[in-house]
Amino acid sequence: MIWEFGWFAVAFIVIALVFSMFRILREYERGVVFTLGRFWKVKGPGLIVIIPGIQQMVRVDLRTRVMDVPSQDVISRDNVSVKVNAVVYLRVVDPEKAIIQVEDFIQATSQFAQTTLRSVLGKHELDEMLAERERLNLDIQQALDIQTDAWGIKVANVEIKHVDINETMVRAIARQAEAERERRAKVIHAEGELQASEKLLQAGEVLAARPQAMQLRYLQTLTAIAGDKSSTIVFPVPMDILKPLVEAMSAAKPGGN
Repeated sequence: MIWEFGWFAVAFIVIALVFSMFRILREYERGVVFTLGRFWKVKGPGLIVIIPGIQQMVRVDLRTRVMDVPSQDVISRDNVSVKVNAVVYLRVVDPEKAIIQVEDFIQATSQFAQTTLRSVLGKHELDEMLAERERLNLDIQQALDIQTDAWGIKVANVEIKHVDINETMVRAIARQAEAERERRAKVIHAEGELQASEKLLQAGEVLAARPQAMQLRYLQTLTAIAGDKSSTIVFPVPMDILKPLVEAMSAAKPGGN
């Protein structure tokens, strides 16, 4: 009876060992295999065999991970304090490095993303943070990718989510925007006055060069004013218009010749 129980225990252990030898890895998984503590190879996907007690395997997920970067206090180059958070998209491209070169690649990448976010944004002014996010995203992504390459991690993208500004700075930005709009309005008005003066100067030169044009202009002005009967208007008449009439009257007088 004891021998039968012993054989049953041995058979159970052997069956358990046989089943523990087989591992199934999905398409997006890889297994980093160590033999007696030394790296052997990266295996998978599919069915792989591990020698129990001699080999150990660490599963690595190759899918893209989404990692939130907590809100960071950033002081911009123009000494404005803001809170910025972001999201990082990363994936493992070298399972061997991701397991051997760093203890926890997710935690390491998260900490480095926080410091990189502060250092990169601190080199730019507030206006750039608000208006040039695409360029800043690319700068942060490149800085992260250079560092994480040694860990077998590829940072695919970085997106700045929010740039929070205190109320005092929001009011200051609003006043700045209002002043900028007023400046543009004054510039546009001044440019309009300049263009109008240039056109008036050209018109004066044309009228001065051709007296007939000046006379026609006077007549047009008289015609326009004649329609308004609510007021009395004294309009100077140039001598160039009266000169032909005066000469005709002089010629008509007796003895005018």
